[in-house]
Amino acid sequence: MALDLKSIQEAAKRIAPYIHETPVLSSDLLDDMAGAELFFKAEHLQKVGAFKARGAVNAVFSLADSEAVKGVATHSSGNHGAALARAAKLRGIPACIVVPDNAKQVKKDAIESYGGEIIECAPTLAAREQKLNEVVAQTGATFIAPYDDKAIICGQGTVALELIASVPDLDSLVIPVGGGGLLSGCAIVARELSQAKVFAAEPEQADDAYRSFLSDALVTSHEPNTIADGLLTTLGELNFGVIREKVDEVLLVSEDDIVSAMRLVWTRMKQIIEPSSAVTLAAVLRYPDKFRGRKVGLILTGGNVDLASLPF
Repeated sequence: MALDLKSIQEAAKRIAPYIHETPVLSSDLLDDMAGAELFFKAEHLQKVGAFKARGAVNAVFSLADSEAVKGVATHSSGNHGAALARAAKLRGIPACIVVPDNAKQVKKDAIESYGGEIIECAPTLAAREQKLNEVVAQTGATFIAPYDDKAIICGQGTVALELIASVPDLDSLVIPVGGGGLLSGCAIVARELSQAKVFAAEPEQADDAYRSFLSDALVTSHEPNTIADGLLTTLGELNFGVIREKVDEVLLVSEDDIVSAMRLVWTRMKQIIEPSSAVTLAAVLRYPDKFRGRKVGLILTGGNVDLASLPF
Protein backbone atom coordinates (compact mmCIF):
# COMPACT_ATOMS: atom_id res chain seq x y z
CA MET A 1 0.00 0.00 0.00
CA ALA A 2 1.39 3.38 -1.02
CA LEU A 3 1.14 6.57 1.00
CA ASP A 4 -0.62 8.67 -1.61
CA LEU A 5 -3.96 10.18 -2.53
CA LYS A 6 -5.05 7.15 -4.55
CA SER A 7 -4.58 4.83 -1.56
CA ILE A 8 -6.57 7.20 0.65
CA GLN A 9 -9.38 7.34 -1.90
CA GLU A 10 -9.38 3.53 -2.02
CA ALA A 11 -9.50 3.48 1.78
CA ALA A 12 -12.55 5.74 1.69
CA LYS A 13 -14.41 3.19 -0.46
CA ARG A 14 -13.25 0.29 1.71
CA ILE A 15 -14.40 1.78 5.02
CA ALA A 16 -17.58 3.52 3.84
CA PRO A 17 -20.00 0.76 4.97
CA TYR A 18 -18.55 0.75 8.49
CA ILE A 19 -18.12 4.40 9.50
CA HIS A 20 -20.07 7.63 9.70
CA GLU A 21 -19.52 10.47 7.25
CA THR A 22 -19.36 12.97 10.08
CA PRO A 23 -20.90 16.45 9.84
CA VAL A 24 -19.06 19.76 9.57
CA LEU A 25 -20.16 22.16 12.32
CA SER A 26 -19.86 25.91 12.73
CA SER A 27 -20.44 28.60 15.35
CA ASP A 28 -21.07 32.28 14.71
CA LEU A 29 -19.80 33.12 18.19
CA LEU A 30 -16.51 31.28 17.71
CA ASP A 31 -16.14 32.81 14.25
CA ASP A 32 -16.42 36.24 15.86
CA MET A 33 -13.88 35.34 18.55
CA ALA A 34 -11.39 34.07 15.98
CA GLY A 35 -12.06 36.68 13.32
CA ALA A 36 -12.25 33.80 10.86
CA GLU A 37 -14.70 31.30 9.41
CA LEU A 38 -14.27 28.05 11.32
CA PHE A 39 -15.43 24.67 10.05
CA PHE A 40 -15.27 21.86 12.62
CA LYS A 41 -15.06 18.28 11.30
CA ALA A 42 -16.97 16.36 13.96
CA GLU A 43 -14.99 13.14 14.37
CA HIS A 44 -16.05 13.03 18.02
CA LEU A 45 -19.36 11.80 16.54
CA GLN A 46 -17.57 8.98 14.68
CA LYS A 47 -17.98 5.28 15.51
CA VAL A 48 -16.16 4.53 18.81
CA GLY A 49 -16.21 8.27 19.43
CA ALA A 50 -13.04 9.05 17.50
CA PHE A 51 -11.42 9.24 14.06
CA LYS A 52 -9.45 6.10 14.99
CA ALA A 53 -12.37 4.03 13.66
CA ARG A 54 -11.32 4.92 10.12
CA GLY A 55 -7.75 3.68 10.24
CA ALA A 56 -8.62 0.55 12.19
CA VAL A 57 -11.31 -0.52 9.71
CA ASN A 58 -9.01 0.16 6.77
CA ALA A 59 -6.19 -1.84 8.32
CA VAL A 60 -8.35 -4.82 9.28
CA PHE A 61 -10.22 -5.00 5.97
CA SER A 62 -6.97 -4.64 4.01
CA LEU A 63 -5.65 -7.92 5.44
CA ALA A 64 -5.63 -11.01 3.27
CA ASP A 65 -7.87 -13.81 4.53
CA SER A 66 -4.80 -15.86 5.41
CA GLU A 67 -3.56 -13.05 7.68
CA ALA A 68 -6.92 -12.11 9.14
CA VAL A 69 -7.88 -15.61 10.27
CA LYS A 70 -5.44 -15.46 13.20
CA GLY A 71 -6.73 -12.08 14.35
CA VAL A 72 -5.11 -8.78 15.15
CA ALA A 73 -3.28 -7.34 18.13
CA THR A 74 -2.04 -3.99 19.37
CA HIS A 75 -1.11 -2.13 22.51
CA SER A 76 -3.28 0.82 23.44
CA SER A 77 -4.64 2.65 26.44
CA GLY A 78 -7.07 4.68 24.38
CA ASN A 79 -9.18 4.99 21.28
CA HIS A 80 -7.07 2.82 18.97
CA GLY A 81 -7.69 -0.25 21.10
CA ALA A 82 -11.45 0.18 21.00
CA ALA A 83 -11.39 1.00 17.29
CA LEU A 84 -9.34 -2.10 16.47
CA ALA A 85 -11.58 -4.33 18.61
CA ARG A 86 -14.64 -3.01 16.75
CA ALA A 87 -13.04 -3.46 13.31
CA ALA A 88 -12.05 -7.03 14.16
CA LYS A 89 -15.57 -7.79 15.35
CA LEU A 90 -16.95 -6.48 12.06
CA ARG A 91 -14.69 -8.87 10.17
CA GLY A 92 -15.40 -11.74 12.55
CA ILE A 93 -11.84 -12.20 13.81
CA PRO A 94 -10.31 -11.98 17.30
CA ALA A 95 -8.55 -8.91 18.67
CA CYS A 96 -6.06 -8.89 21.55
CA ILE A 97 -5.42 -5.48 23.09
CA VAL A 98 -2.47 -5.05 25.46
CA VAL A 99 -3.44 -2.38 27.97
CA PRO A 100 -1.38 -0.85 30.81
CA ASP A 101 -2.79 -1.79 34.18
CA ASN A 102 -3.30 1.86 35.12
CA ALA A 103 -5.53 2.63 32.11
CA LYS A 104 -8.85 4.26 32.88
CA GLN A 105 -11.68 1.79 33.35
CA VAL A 106 -13.79 3.66 30.79
CA LYS A 107 -11.17 2.79 28.14
CA LYS A 108 -11.10 -0.88 29.15
CA ASP A 109 -14.89 -1.00 29.12
CA ALA A 110 -14.93 0.38 25.56
CA ILE A 111 -12.49 -2.27 24.32
CA GLU A 112 -14.46 -5.08 25.95
CA SER A 113 -17.76 -3.75 24.64
CA TYR A 114 -16.49 -4.37 21.10
CA GLY A 115 -15.36 -7.90 21.91
CA GLY A 116 -11.65 -7.21 22.35
CA GLU A 117 -9.61 -9.37 24.72
CA ILE A 118 -7.73 -7.19 27.21
CA ILE A 119 -4.27 -8.32 28.31
CA GLU A 120 -2.83 -6.11 31.05
CA CYS A 121 0.81 -5.17 31.50
CA ALA A 122 2.95 -2.75 33.49
CA PRO A 123 2.47 0.91 32.50
CA THR A 124 5.69 1.36 30.52
CA LEU A 125 6.31 1.30 26.78
CA ALA A 126 8.86 -1.48 27.18
CA ALA A 127 6.34 -3.63 29.06
CA ARG A 128 3.65 -2.96 26.46
CA GLU A 129 5.92 -3.94 23.60
CA GLN A 130 7.19 -7.05 25.38
CA LYS A 131 3.67 -8.27 26.17
CA LEU A 132 2.52 -7.51 22.62
CA ASN A 133 5.41 -9.54 21.20
CA GLU A 134 4.41 -12.45 23.44
CA VAL A 135 0.79 -12.25 22.26
CA VAL A 136 1.79 -12.16 18.60
CA ALA A 137 4.16 -15.11 19.07
CA GLN A 138 1.48 -17.16 20.82
CA THR A 139 -1.46 -16.37 18.54
CA GLY A 140 0.03 -15.49 15.15
CA ALA A 141 -2.06 -12.33 15.21
CA THR A 142 -1.13 -9.42 12.95
CA PHE A 143 0.16 -6.35 14.80
CA ILE A 144 -1.74 -3.20 13.82
CA ALA A 145 0.23 -0.17 14.98
CA PRO A 146 -1.76 2.81 16.24
CA TYR A 147 -0.27 5.37 13.82
CA ASP A 148 3.02 4.25 12.22
CA ASP A 149 1.30 2.08 9.61
CA LYS A 150 0.39 2.81 5.98
CA ALA A 151 -3.13 1.38 6.19
CA ILE A 152 -3.81 3.36 9.36
CA ILE A 153 -2.49 6.59 7.85
CA CYS A 154 -4.58 6.14 4.69
CA GLY A 155 -7.70 5.44 6.73
CA GLN A 156 -7.19 8.54 8.83
CA GLY A 157 -6.61 10.64 5.72
CA THR A 158 -10.23 10.07 4.70
CA VAL A 159 -11.18 12.71 7.28
CA ALA A 160 -9.64 15.38 5.06
CA LEU A 161 -11.25 13.89 1.93
CA GLU A 162 -14.67 14.48 3.47
CA LEU A 163 -13.86 17.89 4.92
CA ILE A 164 -12.42 19.28 1.68
CA ALA A 165 -15.38 17.88 -0.28
CA SER A 166 -17.71 19.76 2.09
CA VAL A 167 -15.66 22.99 2.20
CA PRO A 168 -13.50 22.98 -0.95
CA ASP A 169 -12.06 26.49 -0.57
CA LEU A 170 -10.39 26.19 2.84
CA ASP A 171 -7.39 28.44 3.43
CA SER A 172 -6.06 26.48 6.41
CA LEU A 173 -6.39 23.07 8.00
CA VAL A 174 -5.59 22.62 11.71
CA ILE A 175 -5.02 19.08 12.97
CA PRO A 176 -3.91 17.71 16.36
CA VAL A 177 -0.66 15.75 16.41
CA GLY A 178 0.31 12.88 18.68
CA GLY A 179 1.70 9.89 16.80
CA GLY A 180 0.97 11.69 13.53
CA GLY A 181 -1.30 9.23 11.70
CA LEU A 182 -4.17 11.67 11.27
CA LEU A 183 -1.90 14.62 10.50
CA SER A 184 0.15 12.81 7.85
CA GLY A 185 -2.88 11.27 6.14
CA CYS A 186 -4.73 14.57 6.02
CA ALA A 187 -1.65 16.46 4.86
CA ILE A 188 -1.32 14.14 1.85
CA VAL A 189 -4.93 14.91 0.88
CA ALA A 190 -4.62 18.65 1.48
CA ARG A 191 -1.54 18.96 -0.70
CA GLU A 192 -3.24 17.19 -3.61
CA LEU A 193 -6.79 18.58 -3.42
CA SER A 194 -6.56 22.08 -1.96
CA GLN A 195 -4.44 25.16 -1.51
CA ALA A 196 -4.89 25.09 2.26
CA LYS A 197 -1.94 25.51 4.57
CA VAL A 198 -1.58 22.59 6.97
CA PHE A 199 -0.98 23.39 10.63
CA ALA A 200 -0.35 20.85 13.38
CA ALA A 201 -1.57 21.75 16.88
CA GLU A 202 0.32 20.30 19.85
CA PRO A 203 0.47 20.84 23.62
CA GLU A 204 3.53 22.71 24.88
CA GLN A 205 3.96 19.96 27.45
CA ALA A 206 4.06 17.24 24.77
CA ASP A 207 6.09 19.04 22.10
CA ASP A 208 8.08 16.27 20.40
CA ALA A 209 6.51 16.96 16.98
CA TYR A 210 7.42 20.65 17.30
CA ARG A 211 11.01 19.78 18.20
CA SER A 212 11.22 17.16 15.45
CA PHE A 213 9.85 19.61 12.89
CA LEU A 214 12.32 22.37 13.81
CA SER A 215 15.36 20.12 14.04
CA ASP A 216 14.45 18.00 11.00
CA ALA A 217 15.30 14.95 13.11
CA LEU A 218 12.84 12.63 14.85
CA VAL A 219 12.78 13.33 18.59
CA THR A 220 12.36 10.20 20.72
CA SER A 221 13.33 11.63 24.12
CA HIS A 222 9.95 12.67 25.40
CA GLU A 223 8.37 13.18 28.84
CA PRO A 224 4.88 14.54 28.13
CA ASN A 225 2.64 15.93 30.84
CA THR A 226 -0.58 17.19 29.33
CA ILE A 227 -4.31 16.93 29.85
CA ALA A 228 -4.54 16.00 26.15
CA ASP A 229 -3.99 12.30 26.82
CA GLY A 230 -4.53 11.33 23.20
CA LEU A 231 -1.41 13.29 22.21
CA LEU A 232 1.15 11.80 24.59
CA THR A 233 3.02 9.57 22.17
CA THR A 234 5.98 10.44 19.97
CA LEU A 235 5.79 10.70 16.19
CA GLY A 236 6.08 7.57 14.11
CA GLU A 237 8.83 7.33 11.50
CA LEU A 238 6.47 7.01 8.51
CA ASN A 239 4.42 9.88 9.84
CA PHE A 240 7.39 12.16 10.34
CA GLY A 241 8.53 11.56 6.78
CA VAL A 242 5.20 12.88 5.48
CA ILE A 243 4.94 15.69 8.03
CA ARG A 244 8.38 17.17 7.34
CA GLU A 245 7.45 17.37 3.63
CA LYS A 246 3.79 18.40 3.69
CA VAL A 247 3.05 20.29 6.94
CA ASP A 248 3.61 24.05 7.02
CA GLU A 249 3.96 24.66 10.75
CA VAL A 250 3.51 23.13 14.20
CA LEU A 251 1.73 25.41 16.68
CA LEU A 252 2.10 24.93 20.43
CA VAL A 253 -0.66 25.64 22.95
CA SER A 254 -0.67 25.76 26.74
CA GLU A 255 -2.70 23.64 29.12
CA ASP A 256 -4.83 26.70 29.93
CA ASP A 257 -5.40 27.25 26.20
CA ILE A 258 -6.61 23.67 25.85
CA VAL A 259 -9.00 23.82 28.80
CA SER A 260 -10.40 27.17 27.67
CA ALA A 261 -11.00 25.91 24.13
CA MET A 262 -12.59 22.70 25.41
CA ARG A 263 -14.94 24.72 27.59
CA LEU A 264 -15.90 26.92 24.63
CA VAL A 265 -16.82 23.94 22.47
CA TRP A 266 -18.82 22.37 25.31
CA THR A 267 -20.71 25.52 26.29
CA ARG A 268 -21.05 27.38 22.98
CA MET A 269 -21.34 24.54 20.46
CA LYS A 270 -22.90 22.04 22.91
CA GLN A 271 -20.45 19.36 21.74
CA ILE A 272 -18.70 16.97 24.13
CA ILE A 273 -15.08 16.73 23.03
CA GLU A 274 -11.99 15.41 24.77
CA PRO A 275 -8.99 17.67 25.50
CA SER A 276 -7.00 16.35 22.52
CA SER A 277 -9.72 17.68 20.22
CA ALA A 278 -9.56 21.14 21.74
CA VAL A 279 -5.96 21.86 20.70
CA THR A 280 -7.12 22.92 17.23
CA LEU A 281 -9.39 25.72 18.45
CA ALA A 282 -6.78 26.59 21.08
CA ALA A 283 -4.22 27.12 18.31
CA VAL A 284 -6.53 29.28 16.21
CA LEU A 285 -7.31 31.50 19.21
CA ARG A 286 -3.68 31.70 20.37
CA TYR A 287 -2.29 32.65 16.95
CA PRO A 288 -5.03 34.91 15.50
CA ASP A 289 -2.75 36.60 12.96
CA LYS A 290 -2.26 33.30 11.15
CA PHE A 291 -6.00 32.76 10.65
CA ARG A 292 -7.78 36.12 10.70
CA GLY A 293 -10.08 36.57 7.73
CA ARG A 294 -9.51 33.01 6.51
CA LYS A 295 -11.60 29.87 6.10
CA VAL A 296 -10.22 27.36 8.56
CA GLY A 297 -10.95 23.64 8.89
CA LEU A 298 -10.45 22.17 12.37
CA ILE A 299 -10.65 18.47 13.18
CA LEU A 300 -12.39 17.53 16.43
CA THR A 301 -10.72 14.17 16.87
CA GLY A 302 -12.65 12.50 19.67
CA GLY A 303 -15.28 12.74 22.37
CA ASN A 304 -14.33 9.97 24.80
CA VAL A 305 -14.21 11.95 28.00
CA ASP A 306 -13.77 10.61 31.52
CA LEU A 307 -16.62 12.53 33.16
CA ALA A 308 -15.07 11.92 36.58
CA SER A 309 -11.95 13.88 35.59
CA LEU A 310 -13.21 17.02 33.89
CA PRO A 311 -10.85 20.03 33.94
CA PHE A 312 -13.71 22.43 34.73
